[in-house]
This record gives sequence, structure tokens and C-alpha cells, in this order.
Amino acid sequence: MKNKTIKVDYLARVEGEGSLIVKIKNGRVQDVKFKIFEPPRFFEAFLRGRMFSEAPDITARICGICPVAYMMSSCHAMEAAFGVQVDGQLRALRRLLYCGEWIESHVLHAFLLHAPDFLGYEDAIRMAKDYPEAVQKALRLKKIGNDIVNLVGGREIHPINVRVGGFYKTPHKKELTELLEPLKWALETSVEMVKLTATFEYPNFDREYEFVALRHSEEYPFNEGRIVSSKGLDIAVSDYEHHFQEEHVQHSNALHSSLKERGSYFVGPLARFNLNYDKLSPVARQVAEAVKVRPVVRNPFKSIIIRCIETVFAIEEAMRIIGEYEQPALPAVKVQPRAGVGCGCTEAPRGILFHRYTLDTKGLIVNAKIVPPTSQNQKTIESDLAALVPQLLSQPEERITWQLEQSIRNYDPCISCATHFLKLRIENE
Repeated sequence: MKNKTIKVDYLARVEGEGSLIVKIKNGRVQDVKFKIFEPPRFFEAFLRGRMFSEAPDITARICGICPVAYMMSSCHAMEAAFGVQVDGQLRALRRLLYCGEWIESHVLHAFLLHAPDFLGYEDAIRMAKDYPEAVQKALRLKKIGNDIVNLVGGREIHPINVRVGGFYKTPHKKELTELLEPLKWALETSVEMVKLTATFEYPNFDREYEFVALRHSEEYPFNEGRIVSSKGLDIAVSDYEHHFQEEHVQHSNALHSSLKERGSYFVGPLARFNLNYDKLSPVARQVAEAVKVRPVVRNPFKSIIIRCIETVFAIEEAMRIIGEYEQPALPAVKVQPRAGVGCGCTEAPRGILFHRYTLDTKGLIVNAKIVPPTSQNQKTIESDLAALVPQLLSQPEERITWQLEQSIRNYDPCISCATHFLKLRIENE
């Protein structure tokens, strides 16, 4: 295969439409283009002129997998603009809501979308015939995550109980404590899931990355912290745009994000794990040690193990928050609009999600900027695919397709939903 063009024509079932083109010349990869060709959705544009209070509910509709992340990033940005601090039990409830999202999203991705790759199945339905117990447990785990989001957020998908300053209503202690028994089962089961994924066979594909994640001095990050990297970056969220930039590339409708100083970078579970390992909860640390997964993990295929370790953490954290919970007197702190600029960044299951809003004196949105994890990883995805393709060229087309799909699924659940149905064509150049 000296001169070829490998085309993955269509990535179906994705939040966005995409394809992949790899050009080979003289047996070497000349170009890789990971294309997002869905028309722009204009969320930033139609936020203009809206009240600040509408942003959480509007931005939640960007993603059906991680709406909590969009709501939280928008809330933190608005609160930064207005000089509002949310702490105590309201802050804890925000972390609990994030726990629910991480549990349902990580389990969905790891066991219904990604595990079939490692076990040799086309999809989870076929996998379930041979691994019925694992799939049933995964579905039960996901439901427990959904139950947390439903109770705290008011709805499983696109929650309706989140507002700038806190919540519209807060749960009673008894409502939360009813989740403890299911969570105890979930903790034991999630540990089993880590041990199972650690037995998978992984390609030899360690790469050098600049990992980027939030880091908090006292906890594994969800909502707050500084933005740090494995190459020394350590900045406040408000300084994000001084160091990161977006650019339009001709082959994609999605903007590519990069570090101004160094180019591509990597966000998501691997980045969080490598930069915050010391902040993991006790059982999560223990199981990571048990399966000999320690920083620095540089193989993106092993992200499935890290997602399962983070699921253990999210379950432990949920149990801790519920155990310490006392219903606050008020569901939200008072918010007084004022003119200004506010930035917020939280850790979606897929990585850091940045929001920036400019507001007028009435609290109307003048300008909005949203940088999702997918756009931040696109340059890294392309460079990783370019490094992987040479290892695959001697294999049949079907096997090449499989491995390219699997590689894309390493990074992002939204992309993962799509790539079970890639079409691949290999043409002479």
C-alpha cells in the first residue's frame, strides 16, 4: 500500500457529522483530516440578547450526554461576572450532580460503546450474548448515575433544577440517603469493572502529550480549580484565552483548539488522572494500584481503564456528599446582575469545558464563547491517527476500519456513539 487514500466517509450517531481521510504516499502518511461537517449550530450566536439566567438551560441542550457540564460551566461564568460565590451544601450538591453525570457517561462509554472493541464484538448487543452479566451490571450502574441527576437536577436528560447561584429546589436528606444502598452495590461493581478492563489487550501505543486539566488543592476536580498542564502551565480560568486559541481549518466546521505556545494538547480522563492522581478517593486509588495503573499513562487506548477508575471515584464522592448532607436553608444565593465578563471552566466527562460571557448592566448576554472538549482534542486525534495508520497498512480493510474506529472512541463519548458504523474506502491516489 504505497500510494493510497483511506476514506472513512461518514461517522453516524455522533453529536456532529464527521469523516476521516488518510493519504498515503510511498508507504508514508502524508495527511490526516478528521472532518466535522455538520452545519454550525450557532449556540453562541443565539445566546446574545438572552438573560444570564437562561444560559444554563440553553447550553444544556448542546449535549445529551453531558448537559450538567454545560450548565455548570455557564453558572460559574455568570457567577464570576457578578462576583457571586456558591459554597457549603450548595457547592456540595453541584459536585453530587456532577458525580451522577460522570457515572452515567463513563459507564455508557466504557461498557456499551468501547468494551466491544476490546472483546471483538461489533456492538454491545452482540457482546451481551456472551457477557450478559457485565452488560446488565453496566446498565444498572448507568441508571444509578441517572437517578442522582434526576433527583438533584430534576430530570435525567437536560436537567431543569440548576440556576445561577444554586438550584430552584434542594432535595431532602431522606431522598438522598435512599441512594446509599444502590451506591454501595455500585462501588463494589465499579471496582470489578476496573479489574475487568485491566485484563483487556491493549495496542502498544504510548505517545507524548501535553495533558491539560483542572487542578484543585483539596479535591479531584469537577467544578473548580486552576488550569494546569503536564508541561508547566498553571493559570486561572480567567486567563484561558491568553494561552489557548481556536482556529478554523478548511476541512472541518468545528474549530480546532491549541495552546498558543506549543500546539495540540489532550484533555479528558487521562489528563485528569495524570495531573490529579494524588486527589483520588481511597478506593479509587487502591484499585488503580491493584491493577498497576499509575501516572503517567500515555496510551490513549487505556482511557477505558481510567474512565472506570473515575467511576469508582464518583461513586465514593457521591456517598461522602450524601453522608455529610444537610439541606440548606435556601436553594440559591442571591444574584445581582452587573456589567462585566465572566469565565467558567468545569470538567465534563470528556475534559475541560470553557465558557466566557460578556454581560450588560441588566444581565443580558452581549457575547458568548464556548469551547467544548471535542474541539480541544481534535488536533491530538488527528496526530494520533497519523501515528497509528502506518502500523495498520498491512492489514485487511475491515481490520483497518475497526482499529481507526477504536482509536477515535478513545477520546470522546460523542464521537464514540458514531464510529460503530464507519464506511471505509481505500482508493489509489
